[in-house]
Amino acid sequence: MIRIGILGNIGSGKSYVANNFGYPVFNADNEVAKLYRKDKKVFHLLNKKLPQFITKFPIDKNEITKGILSNKKNLKIIINIVHTEIRKKMKLFLKKNKNKKIVILDVPLLLENKLNSKDDILIFVEAKRSDIEKKLKKRVNFNSKLYNKFKKIQFSKSYKKGKSNFVIKNNFMKKNVKIKIKNILKKIL
Repeated sequence: MIRIGILGNIGSGKSYVANNFGYPVFNADNEVAKLYRKDKKVFHLLNKKLPQFITKFPIDKNEITKGILSNKKNLKIIINIVHTEIRKKMKLFLKKNKNKKIVILDVPLLLENKLNSKDDILIFVEAKRSDIEKKLKKRVNFNSKLYNKFKKIQFSKSYKKGKSNFVIKNNFMKKNVKIKIKNILKKIL
C-alpha cells in the first residue's frame, strides 16, 4: 500500500486535492468533527480537563474555540486528547484499506504530530495567499484568532515543502488539480 500524505497551509485546498485522487481518504478534520458529535469518552476527558468550556454533549465547536482562545495551554490539552483518538481512527482506516493500492492521508499537522512514516509520499499543496484568504473568509465559522493560533503550531511552509516529494500549485480549478494528480500518479505507480 502506498500512503500519500497531503501537506499545506490552512485553507490551501488539502482536502480538495485529497478527494480528487480517487482513492480512500482519511480526513482527520471530519474524524475530529465526528468525535465532538458522537464520542462520549472524548467529551468526558475534555470536560474533566476544561470543565469551564466543555459543558455539554455533543461538544459545541464554539466551546472548543473559546477554550483555545482563553489560554494557550488549552490547545495542547485538546490536541493531546483528540489526537490520541485520531491516531486510533487512522490505524483502523489503514487496517481496513490495507489491500488498496493507495490511501490518502488528509491530516493537518501530519508532520508536526509525527503521524507520517518515512515511506510516505508527501505532497505539498500550495496556493496563493490571496486565494487562501478569500476561501477562508467564506467559511461559516472562520475565526482569525483561532486561525493564527493554529498557524503558530504548524511547521513553516518552506519546511513542509522541503520535506515533500511533490508540489501541487492549487489555483482552485478542478481541471488543473486533476492533471497534476494524474502526473503524480504516473510517477509513483
